[in-house]
Amino acid sequence: MPAQLPEPIIESRKRGDIRVHTFTSAYTYDNIANSTHIIESKNTLVLIDGQFLTPYAKKFRDYANSLKKPIARLYLSHRHPDHWFGLGTAFDDIPIFALSETIEFIKEHGEDSRKGHVQKLGDLAPAKIVVPTNVAKPQGEDIIDGVRYVFQKVVDTEIDFLLTIGLPDFGVYIAQDLLYSGTHLYLTQYGENWIQVLQTMLRSDYDLFLPGHGCPADRAEVHKHIEYLSAAQQAISNKLTKYAFRDFMIQRYPERKCQGIFDIYLPRLFDGASQV
Repeated sequence: MPAQLPEPIIESRKRGDIRVHTFTSAYTYDNIANSTHIIESKNTLVLIDGQFLTPYAKKFRDYANSLKKPIARLYLSHRHPDHWFGLGTAFDDIPIFALSETIEFIKEHGEDSRKGHVQKLGDLAPAKIVVPTNVAKPQGEDIIDGVRYVFQKVVDTEIDFLLTIGLPDFGVYIAQDLLYSGTHLYLTQYGENWIQVLQTMLRSDYDLFLPGHGCPADRAEVHKHIEYLSAAQQAISNKLTKYAFRDFMIQRYPERKCQGIFDIYLPRLFDGASQV
């Protein structure tokens, strides 16, 4: 990592009575373009995820503060540290909601994960962890500042438990790590179920999909994910492993960014390395 990280990409688009903001960290170096989001309604802000590296978490909070509205709450989508490390850096003063499984994982493994990353990242990793104290609905809906939020616990895709949030009155679906928009995906053993979930998304009325990595996506990107996952499954069926598998996927999808993600998941997918 360089001494000074590249500036994030910030996008903002209006959808009816709300504005959707997406904050994406750099695609360069070993970073993997983490995307966090803000739903801005008339009186409040609702945030999704907290970034990974300390400088980006601080900049995400600064951007939220610049909107001059109170933050009602932050939803944490899942337990991968690139989504919750920033909570300890910049969001320990607001209500944080997460699935019960995510909360329990951070309670049990969060500090070990932080210490392990400090060895690799130094002060880019947080100085402390924050464990969410509010349990998000695994299914159902809430009205926040007049906006309807629909929650769903999705299992066995990019992660074992993932919280997704739909804004059906605005056609917005906060998919987080169901989507890696324009980047290589973090692959798991759950590829077949992941494809089925993406197909369900395509049958929905949503047309703007907010990803966990990369810029906001349309239906075409969801189709591309299904093709990518299918190609990966076929490659594994053809006995490609580790670096041969990586080289195949990079050659097949040269347009996708963030090749560093292969170094993160290959040991877990092929060698059973720890998920902490």
